[in-house]
Amino acid sequence: MSAPICLSLPVKSTLTLAIMAVLSAPAAAKTADIERRAADSEKMEVIVVNADFSGINLDKMPSSVTVIDAQQLEDEGAQHFEDVLNSIANFNWSGGSSRPKYFQIRGVGEQEEYKGAPNSSVGFIMDDIDLSGLGSIASMYDMQQVEILRGPQGTQYGANALAGLIYLKSNDPSQESEQGAEVSVGDDNLTTFAGFSSGPVTDSGALLYRVSVEKHNQDGFKDNQYLGRSDTNERDEFNARAKLRWYATDALQLDLTLLHADFDNGYDAWTLDNNGRNTTSDLPGIDSQQTTGAGFKAIYSGAEQFELTSLTSFANTEHQHAYDGDWSNPIYWASKDCGGDACEYDYTWDKQGDRQTWTQELRVNSTDAGKIFSGSTDWLVGAYARSLSEDNDLYSEYNTWPDEVLQSEYDAKNYAVFAQIDADLGHSYLLSTGLRVERRNSDYSDTNGDNFTPSETMWGGHIALSKVLSPEHTGYGRIARGYKAGGFNMLEPSLPSEFDDKKEFGTETLYNYEVGLKSSYLDGQLTSKLALFLMNRIDQQVAASLQTEVIDSNGEVKRPFALFTENAGNSRGYGAELDVKWYATENIQFYSSLGWLETAYGDYQYKDKYGAVIDLEGRDLAHSPKLTYSAGMTYLTDSGWFANLNASGKSEFYYSDSNESKSDPYAIVNARVGYETQTWSAYLWGRNLFDEDYGVRGFYFGNEPDLDWTPKQYIRFGDPRQLGVTLSVKFM
Repeated sequence: MSAPICLSLPVKSTLTLAIMAVLSAPAAAKTADIERRAADSEKMEVIVVNADFSGINLDKMPSSVTVIDAQQLEDEGAQHFEDVLNSIANFNWSGGSSRPKYFQIRGVGEQEEYKGAPNSSVGFIMDDIDLSGLGSIASMYDMQQVEILRGPQGTQYGANALAGLIYLKSNDPSQESEQGAEVSVGDDNLTTFAGFSSGPVTDSGALLYRVSVEKHNQDGFKDNQYLGRSDTNERDEFNARAKLRWYATDALQLDLTLLHADFDNGYDAWTLDNNGRNTTSDLPGIDSQQTTGAGFKAIYSGAEQFELTSLTSFANTEHQHAYDGDWSNPIYWASKDCGGDACEYDYTWDKQGDRQTWTQELRVNSTDAGKIFSGSTDWLVGAYARSLSEDNDLYSEYNTWPDEVLQSEYDAKNYAVFAQIDADLGHSYLLSTGLRVERRNSDYSDTNGDNFTPSETMWGGHIALSKVLSPEHTGYGRIARGYKAGGFNMLEPSLPSEFDDKKEFGTETLYNYEVGLKSSYLDGQLTSKLALFLMNRIDQQVAASLQTEVIDSNGEVKRPFALFTENAGNSRGYGAELDVKWYATENIQFYSSLGWLETAYGDYQYKDKYGAVIDLEGRDLAHSPKLTYSAGMTYLTDSGWFANLNASGKSEFYYSDSNESKSDPYAIVNARVGYETQTWSAYLWGRNLFDEDYGVRGFYFGNEPDLDWTPKQYIRFGDPRQLGVTLSVKFM
């Protein structure tokens, strides 16, 4: 039975103030915003995809791309990337952290990273700063747009974008002075305070700035019955961004971006009885991330035939992920019968890491005057370098065994050159070809005596042909090749000999074949983007797991849970994505997405804890729901009343590559109503209105000694229903 929903006193007080403000507002205060939204609908065909080298218009990009713009983020009241990711077709995430940072695009991507040799299949870039594998800090406040590029992006970000790319673009400094502030309160002791300021620094307007800050807190929807606390799964999150833009000359633009995020979150998410609300752990976990980053972009456009761009970025991240692995407490285990004696079970896992990432990119692209082949072909060439280093301290105590810290050092350097040409073939045909060659050298060592120094050269690219079929329709076909470097597993030396051949795994290659149609109707008020794709993964990297039996030096039987990556032969996938947006009137907008995905393993077998061979040939890949969907509607009256209703859902999917545990299908409904004027707005909102219990991560293994370690499904659930209010003000 769902817990009753009640608003705390601060929420009630704020709601009362909001209602009073609404009732006293002038009837015609919203006319300017109606006109602004109507203007936005006319501009929707010129949305620029910032993640692409050329800054191409969305309707002309020959690949499957979803862009969630600032208006949708505002209408839905998105506070974090977690609030919008369910509305993206063929996109999923693995809830093994306090905030989403393990993503899957078309079924390709990591489900967790428990040990330290980071190499993400899904790229994650924020304002040109590479945060792949560290997406937890993705606040949506003052965000311009979210871009999801599906399929290999080998001519752009290379090895860290095998599956696709997530690109977050925050608002740039403005020519006019503007400021704003926002406060939200709600269930689960939620409080969010945010503000921004932007405008010119100098009277000439040559130097501009923008600063935004957000502080978000809530308890985390868990009541720890053992400790008598409701904040063991808390979210304590701080985000700050600053941008400077200097028009040094008519031909030189310099952009500096600074970011700092401090997420000091708890992690008390799992229970033995799969109770989504009540936990019993004695040592609640931690999921913290402190990231400081900087990006510097220089654009020189003074040459007649080309433009030169330099991108430099740096990010330093300290992170910790710890949890109570037995998910309970000594009193609980002492009350259980383990072969006639009281059970003794205590498991603690704690990983602390320090990651530094440097990137440098130089690219030269043609201007209109620099086109080649009689002015028919744009060109681009560039070079890219990245250095990623991470030191980890891993403490894993299982009934005080092993009682030591595994220390590891990892360093990877990538060097790449790339080129792309876009040729106008006449008769409305455009041919795009791109190639990237990348060298990767890595070095790993740890106190277990493991030393790995793999190096390899990889290549990726694409060829795409698009055709303007009519002023309203553009079709395209695309073939892309992506890659993901091989690696190694950090396995405890005490594991049985059958793990000796699990130390290393090979490179994965993905071929993506895609056709699409981008259309507009009703004078551009209705747009659709349809893509059909076929994927072939060669030497697929699979996240495998196995619970083993080990006898320690005291003769006691231990059953550690080994996690490792291995190659699974080939796998395949095919499906479709559809995005539709319709401005029915100046007051009503509809938008929706639909994803269909079919995946299957090729030749892949593994052994369970009893030594039985399990054949997965033909089975769906993990975290690959066959159906993902979303729909939303925004209604804004001429007098300023506002309403947004949106829903999203997905079909069932396997939680893991190494067992048959499945999620249930689910749908989530959100709503937001309020009143808007040119200077202030007030909203009442609700997320997961029907209080749906939905799984975001699952494991299937034995974690209960009183049941003789019999494997069982354990599920982590997403956030329950939450109600709140938001007040915001803006000044020009």
